[in-house]
Amino acid sequence: MADWVFWVVLAGGLMVAELFTLTFVLGLFSVAALAAGVAALVGLPLVADLTVFAGASGVLWWLVKPLERSHRRQPALATGTAALTGQKGLVTEEVTTHAGRVTLGGESWAARSLSPGLVLLPGSHVAVAEVDGATLVVFPEEI
Repeated sequence: MADWVFWVVLAGGLMVAELFTLTFVLGLFSVAALAAGVAALVGLPLVADLTVFAGASGVLWWLVKPLERSHRRQPALATGTAALTGQKGLVTEEVTTHAGRVTLGGESWAARSLSPGLVLLPGSHVAVAEVDGATLVVFPEEI
């Protein structure tokens, strides 16, 4: 088998493995194997192909891995009911420790107050402390 075919097959295998592991490392090695395949296709000897593979792996690791690390450090975007925490709403029906209604983002939600014994009257502005099932746990918002 020609050297370049080996490198292309290796690159494909590494990319498939990357898709299953999501480590980001195997994808870099896959690109390096493609570079070595190009070197083999040009007709360079095996030692040069290995040097291209090692050099490309090192350069890609040095250039790309810090970007990947900084991307992973960014906080995940809150979605679903977790995104409601901290949002502001308007009391539409009296909110007590057990029941009430709040309009949030144009939608009506079941709500209860965060503090026991606290009653929030209709027209009051509130903020969401947490979501308990389909019920917003709210507290008065200071305006």
